[in-house]
Amino acid sequence: MRKILLLAFSVFILLCINGCGSSSAPEATADLVLNNAQVYTVNKNQPNAEAVAVKDGKIIFVGSNSDVKKYIGKNTETIDCKGQFVMPGFIEGHGHIHGLGASLMSLNLMQVKNWDEIVALVAEAAKKAKPGDWIIGRGWHQEKWDKTPAKNHLGYPYHEELDKVSPNNPVLLVHASGHSSYVNAKALELAGVNKSTPNPSGGDIVKDKEGTVVGVLEETAQQLVQRAYGKWLSLQSEADRKAQWVKSIELAEEECLKKGVTSFQDAGSSFQQVQWMKELAQENKFNIRHWVMVRELNSSLRANASVFPIVNEGNGFLTVKAVKVSLDGALGSYGAWLLEPYTDRAGWLGQNTFNIDSLKLIADFCWNKNLQLCVHAIGDRANRETINIFTEQIAKDKSKDHRWRVEHAQHVHPSEIPRFKEWNVIASMQSVHCTSDAPFVPKRLGDKRAAEGAYMWKAFLNAGVIVTNGTDVPVEDVDPFACYYSAVTRKMKNGEAFYPEQKMTREEALYSYTMANALAAFEEKEKGSIEAGKYADIVVLSNNLINCKEEEIANTKVIYTIVGGKLKYRRS
Repeated sequence: MRKILLLAFSVFILLCINGCGSSSAPEATADLVLNNAQVYTVNKNQPNAEAVAVKDGKIIFVGSNSDVKKYIGKNTETIDCKGQFVMPGFIEGHGHIHGLGASLMSLNLMQVKNWDEIVALVAEAAKKAKPGDWIIGRGWHQEKWDKTPAKNHLGYPYHEELDKVSPNNPVLLVHASGHSSYVNAKALELAGVNKSTPNPSGGDIVKDKEGTVVGVLEETAQQLVQRAYGKWLSLQSEADRKAQWVKSIELAEEECLKKGVTSFQDAGSSFQQVQWMKELAQENKFNIRHWVMVRELNSSLRANASVFPIVNEGNGFLTVKAVKVSLDGALGSYGAWLLEPYTDRAGWLGQNTFNIDSLKLIADFCWNKNLQLCVHAIGDRANRETINIFTEQIAKDKSKDHRWRVEHAQHVHPSEIPRFKEWNVIASMQSVHCTSDAPFVPKRLGDKRAAEGAYMWKAFLNAGVIVTNGTDVPVEDVDPFACYYSAVTRKMKNGEAFYPEQKMTREEALYSYTMANALAAFEEKEKGSIEAGKYADIVVLSNNLINCKEEEIANTKVIYTIVGGKLKYRRS
């Protein structure tokens, strides 16, 4: 009996010693610690904290300044945040990564005030270009000019002025939306487009009443000139084309890091571009994380089905398991497919830019391959057709966690919103489109349709629909703060709020830009919030986005951008 008591006492002492040892030392010494911060975690179970510890690229601790001290060793890098705001890195929920980079390598027309400025920029570029070289630009929007050209059709100027300044160089200037392009006579000549050329299905070669080609190609009509441009590009070697593409990605990533974007959901890349991205991921060349939608025709998707899925390639920097289709165009270029005609273009319903039967085949392919289907739908007719096609597949197994997405869901009939919830469809939206487009939306739709169906974030949220956020860059600048400001105020440049009852709370808006985007990509276990076990993708900001003054939001500066525990950007 005495031996048993001695043995029990010895075991008790041993347990006490071991227990004291484990509580006095952390499981790991951190590589990086952020302290003295206002941490907004986007984790409802622990919404706020003071400090974060990181080890091997992942978060290992979230808590108080006092408790984080035990994770600090002699080799730990410590950032004293001095009371600044810390939150999960922004996830760009819908953008075009190559388009962003390419826009930084061509004429940037986003800030031009009128047609005269565009002509001047093209003239300057033509002086520097070799004869035959293409002059490329993007970002113009006729609804945002401070004056309408004297000679115009539907607000579009004729191409003669471009012809005068660039007679020997084809010019291709893409609309901010990407859904129309402005070209000069040389580009039209190379494309074989004249007054007798018929409109392609889903596109419009804009002509006046006399049949004169104005110079604007809407929706699929752009492909006529894009093919000519592609023929010129094909004269370059594949190595040169890849080098140009890689350069565009590098520039795009730099821009994202400056803006606090740590993950990017790319809305449409080719299989060739996916292969190049896979090579970059395998070589550990990426600085932000990429989630990619493949944009190819049905035949190509099936022929290359073995490419899917690519998941967490390059230690979590590349995932490809989604397909993108565009069913209509944009509202600004009269391409959004509507149930009723445009208010300011009699009888015009917009463009159905992708064959419905082909979309049904792609939907069937995605359902059977367990891929996410992401359909661009801006007009109410396009949204209705998309939901109809989605439900045909989802009805096969309503319990399946598909997370199919409608990209933009910009103008919906009120009856469609409950259907998003019923069929668990994600509304992938871009807040900044609302305030950017608002000045001309009532002109296109009329007040009633604008009030009942345009940019209905709150209505979607109240219905229980997941609403994500992003900028659609290069349609808009890749600026989370401008987008966040739009989400919580719906204020236009003149200070007037566009149907403010649809604005988000600050908490909803930050969720839409972080956790909602993670959920929309099946990545909620890896990113979207500051929690132990998730990637250490973190931003430090100059303003507290939850409680700073409204007018201070847009002036917020990124102090640090951290991806996988590594400091990728530091404000000088």
